[in-house]
Amino acid sequence: MKLWFPLAIAAALFVTGCNRDEGIKDLETFTVIREHKEGRLSYPTNPPTGGVHNPAWQNCGIYDKQVALENAVHSMEHGAVWLTYQPNLDPAQIEKLRSLARGRGYMLVSPYIYGALQKPIYAVAWGVRVGVEAADDPRLPKFITQYMNGKQTPELGAACSGALGSPIEQ
Repeated sequence: MKLWFPLAIAAALFVTGCNRDEGIKDLETFTVIREHKEGRLSYPTNPPTGGVHNPAWQNCGIYDKQVALENAVHSMEHGAVWLTYQPNLDPAQIEKLRSLARGRGYMLVSPYIYGALQKPIYAVAWGVRVGVEAADDPRLPKFITQYMNGKQTPELGAACSGALGSPIEQ
């Protein structure tokens, strides 16, 4: 047996292990490219899970209005988790989402107005997302723990402040 064969098997197992869903039911994973581009951009997923984005990132924090997709995607490239929700979500549900983000530096929370979401709430990070029906879904804290500044982050350690936006809370 040639030396390359066992190495190829080991590499395949490593890659498979890195891409597993870590036990988050209905987790969706996406292959996304990284590139900076000015202006309004379109995305193949709703909400976007990464891809071409504006050079400036969205300052992390809690927003009561929709943030620009192109800037939120850049924040995810830096390690942010974005909790986004349908604008008509019950205020008690919105407060639960906000409480999940308080005190965490790499979180975005905002309503989503750029098209209909299939689920009322999405947790999104670079290349991954999960949609849920309610803010008390146990997958949300698990997603945040796993993907905020997680191994999928292309620019781990990059800032999530000092750019665009004025959150209503940090």
